[in-house]
Amino acid sequence: MSALASHLETFLREYLPRDRRASAHTCDAFAYAFQLLVCFAARRLHRQPSTLLIEHLDAPLILAFLEYIESERHNLPQTRNARLVAIKAFFRFLEYRLPSCLDQSRRIHAIPVKKTDETVIDYLTHDEMQTLLDVPDPRTTAGLRDRAMIHLAFAAGLRVSELVGLRQDQLTLHPQPTIHVLGKGRRERVLPLWKETASAIRGWMAVRGHCDVPEIFVNSRGEAMTRAGFEYILAKHVKIAAKRMPSLTNKRISPHSLRHSCAMSTLMATHDIRKVSLWLGHASLKSTEIYLRADPTEKLEALMAVTPPALRRGRFRAPDKLLAMLNSGRQSPRYAKR
Repeated sequence: MSALASHLETFLREYLPRDRRASAHTCDAFAYAFQLLVCFAARRLHRQPSTLLIEHLDAPLILAFLEYIESERHNLPQTRNARLVAIKAFFRFLEYRLPSCLDQSRRIHAIPVKKTDETVIDYLTHDEMQTLLDVPDPRTTAGLRDRAMIHLAFAAGLRVSELVGLRQDQLTLHPQPTIHVLGKGRRERVLPLWKETASAIRGWMAVRGHCDVPEIFVNSRGEAMTRAGFEYILAKHVKIAAKRMPSLTNKRISPHSLRHSCAMSTLMATHDIRKVSLWLGHASLKSTEIYLRADPTEKLEALMAVTPPALRRGRFRAPDKLLAMLNSGRQSPRYAKR
């Protein structure tokens, strides 16, 4: 029997950042996945989280956890697959430290990822984005912060982890407002900002006050804003904006929707998928192709460039009503038997 806590701490605090050179965003995502898993296992087994054993995390429990995050937490299959990736990485790490768990690890690695539908993304139009930005009250500290966060997330196309993890030393306001983003896969990019975005950030920084954390955006306690905190703030403002713009009620708006909205806005303005990929920090154009499927203007250009086949002309003559009635009566089952 092996305690889970010590091995999990080594995996998250030493193995991932030091041996695998995983980014802070990856470490945070894996830690959150195991937070969900540990809480689920503790409730299911009626144990304290600190007393869980590695043997408790067998394949049936992992399958039950994956079902739980889809059915009760209403996560998408993509999120379910991401949680499974974290779990498999942990058991791959254990194989070299605990050979006794090799059979358990083999069963967990046999759990397949769920196939996902490549649906058209949800994004906000210009008017919908403007309505959302008009919701936070700039006369309050929280309103200034919320408006700056939403404006920056949209303008720079940031992932939620990039937004909440943005530090003050990564922001330059003079002479040209820019941010230095450390993105997924340790890919860095420097993005210029609109003057409206810089103005919103200046307004927030003027009332932010002194905090012990280096992150730009903090909560009411002066602590760094969390992913869940921003999700809550955005959902609150989207609910109000939907009353002013009914089209928002039919869309599933998440922090990532702001990134999608930035990508679609850039694509419609430039008609260059390479510039969208560069702005978002994608590793390849394959990740950016989802926006081509959602942009109707690209398909319209393709439609207009092709000459449609001609149709033979002719005049349609409606059938005679009397003959149509007699023909339908002759084919009825009553007459067919005679």
